[in-house]
Amino acid sequence: MTVPERWQELIELMLAPIAWVPRMQEVVLGFFLAEASPWATAGKYVFLLFPALLGVAAVWITLLSLYTLPFRRYRLRFVSMLLMAWWDAARAVTLFWVGVVRVAAVAVGWTLGLLALAVRLVVESLQRLATTPVALAGRGSQGAVSLAFLVLLVWCVLEAAVLTYTTIPTVSRALTGASGGAEESRFTAGVLYAFMLLLVMGSFACLGALADAVHARTVRVIARMAIVQLLVMGFEVLFLYRPLVEAFTSGTSGVAGLRPGAWWTMALAALVWLATRALTWFLFASHGTAPMLALFAGRPAAEAPASRPAAAPASWWRPATGHFERDLDWLHVKGEQLTEYLALPVLQVVAAALNLGMLVVASRPVFHLPFKTMREVTDTRDLLAALQLTPRKQPTT
Repeated sequence: MTVPERWQELIELMLAPIAWVPRMQEVVLGFFLAEASPWATAGKYVFLLFPALLGVAAVWITLLSLYTLPFRRYRLRFVSMLLMAWWDAARAVTLFWVGVVRVAAVAVGWTLGLLALAVRLVVESLQRLATTPVALAGRGSQGAVSLAFLVLLVWCVLEAAVLTYTTIPTVSRALTGASGGAEESRFTAGVLYAFMLLLVMGSFACLGALADAVHARTVRVIARMAIVQLLVMGFEVLFLYRPLVEAFTSGTSGVAGLRPGAWWTMALAALVWLATRALTWFLFASHGTAPMLALFAGRPAAEAPASRPAAAPASWWRPATGHFERDLDWLHVKGEQLTEYLALPVLQVVAAALNLGMLVVASRPVFHLPFKTMREVTDTRDLLAALQLTPRKQPTT
């Protein structure tokens, strides 16, 4: 449908206020679709996408609402509310930018706080682990027990290290075959050492439970602990003591002319394991197992008398968590200050521009500048109520 020529100029004149908006939309869309580095693209979409969408919508609504002015009753109030809507949009955009910066600052603060908490907990754990033997040594008769516990701990660490060294080739080949030839992870040795350390310490703990069960003549516990010890013995004999026995017998076979078979090698390795366990148990493990179990269970090494209940273990992590909570409180307080420092300068300028517009419309400013705190940036409804833009005398019907 063609428009008569005499109406074209009138239609172009009527559409002139909104004719430039589609071209503006194309420019905005081209800005966001233009090729750029990943960091620049992320910055555009994070900081500018939502403000740009709000700006385009605000321009469309404002220009289209101007066509309704001749038909409105309270034009003064409508224009004032339109200006206040632009103030709300500017305030929302400013708080959006400040909020993004604040979220980034709080995220960095939380990360640093969690790292500091982890460091405090690790340092406190190491300190308690290092001072536990000293604290036990200060209890008179517990000195020998603490020394036995320390020697047992060192023995477990060394035995786990040797077991890890002897089993890491077998475990690596097994993991490589199971994963279809994938490259070995660098965490394999660490995880294997942790498993071996738990295995050795658990072996001594079960040995202590076996000794207590023998004294108490508890057949079920004796059977269970014996099975566990046989399994541990089989594992250590297969991967540690058997290679040692084979290396020793291969070195002496040329002198003595004897070389035992596979079964004799396993039996000799089992005897070596039994002799090593018996020697370590006699020297220090029999006295060091109880403090080790007490340390892992979080209870005192010596049980309290029956007439007095045992004190609950101290929550040693509470000081570290208290520091973490105080750091977070300080972070959020400083985040409020950061919001004021970043938002107030921008809002000062926007409020001054709004005051100029309201002087034209309502013959009075809206804000009392300068702002000193965010509390002075009042809500729009309060501002409209303070302006009293509605006519004092309503027309009668």
